Amino acid sequence: MTKSVAPGSVMILIPALNEAQAIAQVIAEIRSTVPGTPILVVDDCSLDSTATAARTAGADVLSLPHHLGLGGCLQAGYRLAFELGYEYVVRMDGDGQMDPKFVPLILDKLRESGCQMVIGSRYMNGGIHYSSLLRQYGIRFFRLMLRPILGKPVKDPTSGFVGVNREALEVFSRSFPLEYPEIETLVVLKRRAFRFEEVPCRMRTRRAGVSTITPLKSIYYIVHVLLGVLVNILKFERSKWRM
Repeated sequence: MTKSVAPGSVMILIPALNEAQAIAQVIAEIRSTVPGTPILVVDDCSLDSTATAARTAGADVLSLPHHLGLGGCLQAGYRLAFELGYEYVVRMDGDGQMDPKFVPLILDKLRESGCQMVIGSRYMNGGIHYSSLLRQYGIRFFRLMLRPILGKPVKDPTSGFVGVNREALEVFSRSFPLEYPEIETLVVLKRRAFRFEEVPCRMRTRRAGVSTITPLKSIYYIVHVLLGVLVNILKFERSKWRM
């Protein structure tokens, strides 16, 4: 990967774990939709040929020496993007659920609004996403919980289709929630007085493999995120008290 980039440059960041069956097609679709945009795949110690498939498809690959989980994977990618001087990073998943044609919409919103994060939302403008009933209730619960914390509604707090600017990159390169980071990230942004916006997008079914989120993990996810949000709120209140 180049060690110097032009002002306003964009990187596509893909955290990946055992996505060898889908990653090449995802990269090919990104390259045809946003040609010339660097793609970084952060391979989280996959047991299959994810890294090889990504390199063959034309992406840069950062292979982690140890399994760090989603949050660690993303922080590694954000840190590299920040150090290389990128202005914007759009995160996508390696399973093909996210349509790259919405990347320009996310980037346009980042540039026009001046906000630090833009979320590709499955639920704006009447959009729906077919997921388990438990996960749907979980999303509704987090919407209600986050509304008073963020000071504004968020339609899709668990979306992983996210664009950030350099201000957010600087923060995330130094500190990032390590597990199930999407919701905690919004609270971190609030602590920094950063802003987020949402744009409508559509999700698709996985190209290959199965989701690792089981009903039991969904319950663990809710409890874990609640604790993480509580910790961030306490930090926020403590910082205000010190001021």
